[in-house]
Amino acid sequence: MAHLYLSASQKSSGKTTLSIGLIRALHRRGEVVQPFKKGPDYIDPLWLARAAGGRACHNLDYHTMPVEEICGDFARLLQTPTPGSTQDSTLGLIEGNVGLFDSIHVNGAGSNAELAKLLGAPLVLVINAQGMGRGIAPLLLGYQAFDPDLWIGGVILNKVGGTRHASNLRRVIEYYTDLPVLGAVPRAAELAIEERHLGLIPSNEAMAVEATIEAIHRAVVETVDVDRVLDIAARAPTPTWDASSMPLTPSSRLARMPSGAPSVRIGIAQDEVFGFYYPDDLASLERAGAELVPFSPLVDASLPAVDGLILGGGFPESRMAELEANRSMRASIAAFIADGGVAYAECGGLMYLCERLHWGRQSRAMCGVLGADVAMHERPQGRGYVRLRETDAFPWPRAPADVADICAHEFHHSAIVEASPDWRYAFDVLRGTGIDGRHDGIIHQNLLASYAHLRAVGAVNWTGRFVERIRSLR
Repeated sequence: MAHLYLSASQKSSGKTTLSIGLIRALHRRGEVVQPFKKGPDYIDPLWLARAAGGRACHNLDYHTMPVEEICGDFARLLQTPTPGSTQDSTLGLIEGNVGLFDSIHVNGAGSNAELAKLLGAPLVLVINAQGMGRGIAPLLLGYQAFDPDLWIGGVILNKVGGTRHASNLRRVIEYYTDLPVLGAVPRAAELAIEERHLGLIPSNEAMAVEATIEAIHRAVVETVDVDRVLDIAARAPTPTWDASSMPLTPSSRLARMPSGAPSVRIGIAQDEVFGFYYPDDLASLERAGAELVPFSPLVDASLPAVDGLILGGGFPESRMAELEANRSMRASIAAFIADGGVAYAECGGLMYLCERLHWGRQSRAMCGVLGADVAMHERPQGRGYVRLRETDAFPWPRAPADVADICAHEFHHSAIVEASPDWRYAFDVLRGTGIDGRHDGIIHQNLLASYAHLRAVGAVNWTGRFVERIRSLR
């Protein structure tokens, strides 16, 4: 099964832009591209999925997933149709995060290089060539010598200054190394995706997203040897997936609806504001017996008829005036929770449930469910991987006894203005920030609202336990 890994010498080298363009180019050639993203990021996968014609992008993350699950997910998703699709993929493309060898561990554990080797994926290395000359040769030679077991199939030069610059770089690389240059992409304003404080604007919000993807696609097909990229991907070994030897793969970990148990309807906020959901978590909710009912806090007048509610992450500050103006929806959500409805909110959803949202000189009323305001800050207030431990107050069925810690992540520029001393919390924070550096997961009636983003991976199974909680209180 053809697959390849796109990584870079350092972050902000343009690997996401090139991944978008390559995926769209391959999709246009008739390939069924299964995109993957290393790490917990929500935003890049939205763009990669759009470029792939809507095929959901899945995350591969050492922090939240055991190695067996990473391998199992990768192999399974390459060889079976994803939800909503009837086609098996013909090619997998993994986009890395940060730099190729970057890791918090001195031995490189959890790096892009280690994941590429784990998956047997040939690597296409993206180099930000802006301002570079002959010095590119020792850089590439060093990368090859640093880890001889890493399979670097070729190099794409990004942000080159023009044809003369590109020719000079090609000549140097061909003289000193054996690495093929697969393309040289010029600096161009139209290839830049607008950014904001949390990184790339999500594709479910960006204006004229298709025009942006098409502009990137045209630049890639004009400057990158896509045939050669395909040839490198075709040389990858076929990954294996054996459910019996990988007990933590999705085929076994996803909660199943108990025989005879009623299904439940869960309202899920999905619009230009709220959209940060992992596709495997959505599938896990459905496996557990949930019918997912999308609604928009932005434009819908009220909640649909549902048994439970999920308010995922997003950017409520970007449309805070419109969220405030939709008084009927805010009242509908507040009434649902006040009446004992089971609800779960993450990050942006938590912000929406506060009394007021402050950003700069603006202050807007939100749902008023949580008795506190929330404010945006210039710098991140919580960023990176977190480890949580469930408290005795945790409202859902508890995690298995052998799951001591919950591994998740957070990335938020907002913070609660003044936490209520009466709040109970679902989690003790062992690593990370959460609400106040020590706690996360505000419990209010049957609501759990957290800054941490959970994943239904390993044995955590938050999705099955959430559905069970709804079912028990119907």
